Amino acid sequence: MTPSLPAFASQARAHLPFKRWPLMAGCAFALLLGASSLTTVPAGHRGVLTTFGRVHERPLTEGLHVRIPIAQRVVPMNVQIQKGEGGDTAASRDLQRVDVKVAINYRIDPPRAAEIYQRVGTLPEVGDRIILPAVHEAVKASVAQFTAEDLVTQRTAVRQRIREQLEPRLAEHGILVEDFAIVGFAFGQEFAAAIEAKSKAEQERMKAERDLERIRVESEQHLARARAESQALRMQREQITPELLQWEALKRWDGGLPEVVAGQTGTALTLQLPLSVARSAPTAPARP
Repeated sequence: MTPSLPAFASQARAHLPFKRWPLMAGCAFALLLGASSLTTVPAGHRGVLTTFGRVHERPLTEGLHVRIPIAQRVVPMNVQIQKGEGGDTAASRDLQRVDVKVAINYRIDPPRAAEIYQRVGTLPEVGDRIILPAVHEAVKASVAQFTAEDLVTQRTAVRQRIREQLEPRLAEHGILVEDFAIVGFAFGQEFAAAIEAKSKAEQERMKAERDLERIRVESEQHLARARAESQALRMQREQITPELLQWEALKRWDGGLPEVVAGQTGTALTLQLPLSVARSAPTAPARP
């Protein structure tokens, strides 16, 4: 018996959703496939693209990229500046033991991120396998060129020497040195005591030199003062003339005449006046 038209329509509507399932599944699979084919490289990173494990030479830059799902994978490599600190023990040129603590700022060269990943690995492996051994070698080689005293007094030169040896070593592996600093030196107790004694002796020497300079200046001052006084006396003596002496004697004369006193031997003692005064004074009669 042939079904009526309304019954046929109802049966068609009942079976219609089951026919859409494959289409809906295909759309969902396509959406998932499209979503999984997109990848993002965050800021400050480079993406190392691998196809079934094979590393592509050119890394991906920051932003959105398309990859083949399942076949390709993107490994992010941090190219931002990293900081590392560490310590090492070295020997100075005068065979003194020195504990050196250093700090380094470094980063991966962005164009060589894929090469570094292929040869070394990610950032932690780079620090352990490349940076630490290079820093230790550069520190030991540089410290050995200075005495223990020079390490303290020429710290800037020591830091520059270590950096000059460190940069080429790391550049070979695609690592750039942004900054390098020496945090501190630590010496043995005997050397520290010797440095302190030498510093004290140097301070005493400088004090003695200052005292000697002060004594020299004071001596020169006394000598200059004596010369000035001597010159003043000499000038005063040059100003005293015979006429001035006669005038001073005339000012002190009280108007009395010279007296003659007879001694026991019959000799006479005459009190002399200046020549000008004697000539002007009246002659007194001699006493019997």
